[in-house]
Amino acid sequence: MNLNGRTVLVTGGARGIGRELTRQLVGQGAHVVAVGRDPGRLESLAAAHPGQVSTHAVDLADPEATAAFADGLARLHPELSVLINNAGVQTHTDFFREDPRVTRPALRRETALNLEAVTTLSTALLPHLRTLPSAAIVNVTSGLALAPKASAPVYCATKAAVRTFTRALRYQCEDTAPHIRVIDAVLPLVDTDMTRGRGRGKLGAARTAGAVIAGIRRERSELYIGRTRILRALLRLSPALAHRILRDG
Repeated sequence: MNLNGRTVLVTGGARGIGRELTRQLVGQGAHVVAVGRDPGRLESLAAAHPGQVSTHAVDLADPEATAAFADGLARLHPELSVLINNAGVQTHTDFFREDPRVTRPALRRETALNLEAVTTLSTALLPHLRTLPSAAIVNVTSGLALAPKASAPVYCATKAAVRTFTRALRYQCEDTAPHIRVIDAVLPLVDTDMTRGRGRGKLGAARTAGAVIAGIRRERSELYIGRTRILRALLRLSPALAHRILRDG
């Protein structure tokens, strides 16, 4: 897939991996529609890439706002042909130490952003993408979708759900609109604001974004980035060991 001249929507496009995806896509000749909830960051991003980046401030953890935005996308950006669902949040939760009435709002937002926004944007764009010669939907998941860690149960569950949704959506596209590529990008621990102070051996955001873009260009259905390739192999050889390693990650 040649990205030059394409319009690509990137959620979470103004920070972390999303900002790197935006920068590198622009470098390959794409026009990027960056979506985020921080107007200041979005303005800074657009200023850094004049004429090459359009921005929309949307709280994707708000299902109604997401649906309204998604339903108008094809009209706002009729040339849009690639969707990268990158935005996500991870909440560390100890269900035995914390009051569920306190944690519940954060967990609802986590589910809405990580899962519901992905399904809403993907399905809303299908009628539009179906009319194009070629298109792609890229859903960013995680090695924690393969083997969860104890400290972020809802994050792991949402990423596993997105992984399953991605495969099922791919089946439907293969049967009805085979020109729409549906890609699962499985990421390792990446060095971003979200992971600050967590873990070691992180992959840089620039290298991560580069690997995702390379996978899109090669039209791979599943992208295992960095150490997730080792995790995938380990799950085949010794699932119990893989889960034990990730458990306290």
